[in-house]
Amino acid sequence: MTINRRDFLAAGAAGAGLLAMPSFARTILQPKPRKILVMGGTGFLGPHFVEIARKHGHTLTLFNRGKTNPDKFSGEEYHDIEQLHGDRKTDMKALEGDRQWDAVLDTSAYIPADVTRSGKLLAARVKQYVLVSTISVYAKNDAPADETSPVATLADPNVTEVTGETYGGLKALCEKAAEQELPGRTTVVRPGLIVGPGDNSDRFTYWPARADRGGEILAPGSEQDPTQFIDVRDLAAFLLTTIERGHVGIYNADGAPGALTMGAVLRESQRASGKKSSVTWVPADFLEEQKVQAWSDMPAWIPARGEYAGFGRTSVSKAKAAGLNYRPLRETARDTLAWWRTLPEERRAKLKAGLKPGREAEVLKAWHAKAKTKGG
Repeated sequence: MTINRRDFLAAGAAGAGLLAMPSFARTILQPKPRKILVMGGTGFLGPHFVEIARKHGHTLTLFNRGKTNPDKFSGEEYHDIEQLHGDRKTDMKALEGDRQWDAVLDTSAYIPADVTRSGKLLAARVKQYVLVSTISVYAKNDAPADETSPVATLADPNVTEVTGETYGGLKALCEKAAEQELPGRTTVVRPGLIVGPGDNSDRFTYWPARADRGGEILAPGSEQDPTQFIDVRDLAAFLLTTIERGHVGIYNADGAPGALTMGAVLRESQRASGKKSSVTWVPADFLEEQKVQAWSDMPAWIPARGEYAGFGRTSVSKAKAAGLNYRPLRETARDTLAWWRTLPEERRAKLKAGLKPGREAEVLKAWHAKAKTKGG
C-alpha cells in the first residue's frame, strides 16, 4: 500500500465516585489552583485545554503571536485569562522578568531551538514544563511502540524546515531540548492523531462528514482493521492531569490499542449522521492498484503490515495508569459532526482529507466491476 508519509506524520465512573464522597473529602482531593502558562492556546488543542483548566479553577496566561483565532478568548467572559503577545523565535519580552508559573504547557514546539529558547528563559521561574510531542517520534512503525522505543534521528540536526521527513526527528529533538533545560521537571506527552470538534485537518472528520452525505461509502480494508486516535478533549484532560498530579517523564497519549476499528468508526459516523447510507469495504491491495493512498485518501487508516505492522497498537498503558481516560467513540463522532455542520458551506465543500466524491465513485465502480467479473 502506497502511503504519503508526510500526510501520515504531519500528524465517568471515577467522577461519580468523587461526587459521592463527603464534601470534606472532595476538598482534600481537589488539586490546588495552579498558575499555568500556555505557549499557543488558540489553535485546536489549546482552547480545549484552556476551557478545562478554567473549569478546574486554574489561572491561565496565554503567550502567542495573536494571529491564530485572535478573538478566541475575547470578551468579558474571558476576563480571567491573561493574554501576552510575542514570538517565541524573535520576541519573548512579554515573558521576561521575575514572574513565576507552576507549569508551562508548550503546544507549539516544532523546532528544538525554540524550545531551548523558551526553556532557558523560564527554567528558573516554572516548576514543570509540559511539552506536546507526537508518536511520530518513533523511528519505526513495524511493531507496537512504547515509551522506551527508539526515536527518529536526523542526518542534519540543525534543519529548521518541518516536512514529513523531518517532523518526527525534530519533535524528538524538542523533547531532548526541554529535558536539557529543565532536567527532572519535564513532561513529554506523545499523542497520536488528535480528533474531535475544531480539528481543521479533516483527518477523522472525513468519516462523519462522508456519512452525512449519504449514499454508498467506500471504506478501506475490513471492518476489523485497527486504528488509533484520541479525542482532543481527552488529551486536554490528560495534559491537565499531568500538571495537577505533577507527573514527569514520557507518556504516549493515544487511543487504547485494540479498542478502535475502522468498522466502529464507520458505524458511529453513520449513527451520528442519521442519513441513509451503505458501506462497501474494499481490500487494501485493490486500493493500492487504484492509487488510493492510505491515511490521506482513506483517513485514519493504514494496513497494519510490513513497515506499518505496528499501526494502531501503540502502547498507552503508562498514560492510562497516570490518569488518561476516554469518552465513547459515539460521542466523538457525534460532536465532531455537530461542529462540522456549523461551518460555512464553502468550507464543508472542500474537505482537506479523504477522497473527493467523483474519485470515490470511480473506485467503487471499478471495484464492483471486478467483483462482477469474478462472480460471473
